[in-house]
Amino acid sequence: MRRIIASTYTTVDGFIDNPHEWSLAYNDPAAMRYALDLTLSADALILGRITYEGMAQAWPNMGGNPYADHVNAMHKYVVASQPVDTSAWNPTTVIAGAELLTAVKALKENDGTDILIWGNGRLTDALATAGLLDEYKIWTYPVLKGSGEPLFRAESRTGLQHFETTTFESGVVVSTYRVTTA
Repeated sequence: MRRIIASTYTTVDGFIDNPHEWSLAYNDPAAMRYALDLTLSADALILGRITYEGMAQAWPNMGGNPYADHVNAMHKYVVASQPVDTSAWNPTTVIAGAELLTAVKALKENDGTDILIWGNGRLTDALATAGLLDEYKIWTYPVLKGSGEPLFRAESRTGLQHFETTTFESGVVVSTYRVTTA
């Protein structure tokens, strides 16, 4: 069965919004290689609607390197309860919010490699609660933001087991946790 891995950037004080404003200065070669290997190990990406719409504005214009080329070629699944324009970033399939658990369960059972989720919100909360999320990779950046969108919410409640920690010269730490029963 395929694994679903939520990979999320956060600040030390636990905020995840606008990572392009605070994460880029800490991308050392080893961290970039780690991100590439993680991405190459997956053939699908699940995104919430807001994350998808933001990514769809930027990613189709990127390319010419193994990371961006692979991301653009991956099948994207966008979870939405309202219409989404998928024409700019293909291949993309919309999963209706009401069909989330059934559709993701079927994706996990299909042939393929890992499935990534970028971001951490209601989508990851719903999948963790339903036992469909396998792992969190939390990239902690040596930044204090002071406020913003929190990494976790009350709805995020689930059990975790620490699996591994990877530290990079830049000060970025990736903590990997496997989801257990709450």
